[in-house]
Amino acid sequence: MKTQVAIIGAGPAGLMLGHLLELYGIDSVILENRSKEYVIDRVRAGVLEQHVVDLMVRTGVGSRLMKEGLRHEGVHIAFGGTRRRIDFVEHTGKAIWVYGQNEVVLDLIDAREAQGLPLHFEVEGVAVHDIDSEHPSVTYRHEGAEFRLQADFIAGCDGFHGISRPAFPSELLRGFERVYPFAWLGILAHAAPSSEELVYSLHERGFALFSMRTPEITRLYLQCAVDDDIANWPDERIWSELQVRLGTSDGWRPNEGEIFQKSLTPMRSFVAEPMQCGRLFLAGDAAHIVPPTGAKGLNLAVADVRVLAHGLSAFYDGAGERVLRGYSETCLGRIWKAQRFSWWMTQMLHRQSESVDFDLRRQMAELDYVTSSKAAMTSLAENYVGLDLDIPMPRGVE
Repeated sequence: MKTQVAIIGAGPAGLMLGHLLELYGIDSVILENRSKEYVIDRVRAGVLEQHVVDLMVRTGVGSRLMKEGLRHEGVHIAFGGTRRRIDFVEHTGKAIWVYGQNEVVLDLIDAREAQGLPLHFEVEGVAVHDIDSEHPSVTYRHEGAEFRLQADFIAGCDGFHGISRPAFPSELLRGFERVYPFAWLGILAHAAPSSEELVYSLHERGFALFSMRTPEITRLYLQCAVDDDIANWPDERIWSELQVRLGTSDGWRPNEGEIFQKSLTPMRSFVAEPMQCGRLFLAGDAAHIVPPTGAKGLNLAVADVRVLAHGLSAFYDGAGERVLRGYSETCLGRIWKAQRFSWWMTQMLHRQSESVDFDLRRQMAELDYVTSSKAAMTSLAENYVGLDLDIPMPRGVE
């Protein structure tokens, strides 16, 4: 079997890359070790930057997003019993959209399958070979048969625990990591959102976040110990803690309802450098992880593959590998800015230690400044809605 680009992983990075390559007229095969149902059902990020929304709409996979997505023009920050709003449109002219990552994945899968393009789920034993040559390949098992897929390039979009990053020579790859001493307890509940926009809250008992997925489903998070157990959090305790941490003096509270999903998410920051070895490229979570406080994970993944697709297009248009050689440098500049913002939001909004009141008072002062200074609000808004990405759309896209 032969293709131009072999894509490992059918998450947002891999699927969006395949979608963009098709628009550039470049063949690809996508391999995913999980089932189609698992990929679609796993709940992840839900905030899309404007550049992601624009890309989906202009490349033909944004019709459902326009109907069901929730456009947010700002965000609330709660502390000291008050809620203060930062207006994104006022400070940047841009907004963000709430639309679940699983919905993005579903839209991209539907588009690829409608075109009859190669997308294989439940593959096993994936391995990459000859990545330093002009003819790398991927071997795998699928439906009981063994395959070797020859390609010009391989895109490793298979997440933090995938096989692509470990395929880099250890002497080439360098990892930068920060592990945070707390986690998020996340829930999905059948409860109509009680706020039209997200509410981030710092309380003396810890961080909390009010979000949503649809007009009927609320998504909420609580800071908890990194070694905590979901069994320690019955529904009654969760709602009690959310009411305490999120409730404000104006009477606002999150609506309660049936909790139908719970999860614990450890918090870490990670960046792998470089993101290219020979003709193997890393994209998305395979190359970087951000704490979810800044809502950057999916958005960074899409930015990565826009850069990669543009470089691959230049190669097949006769420019050689000059543009592709700049892939790591181009992506890492954006990634480290997103890491800085995500770290900043995380340290500002989470209790660092329940026994150190100095930190809490300092954080309250910082939040007061951030929500009252025009310059500070503009800085937060610019980073939250997403920094500019100077990558052209594929040919023929209006």
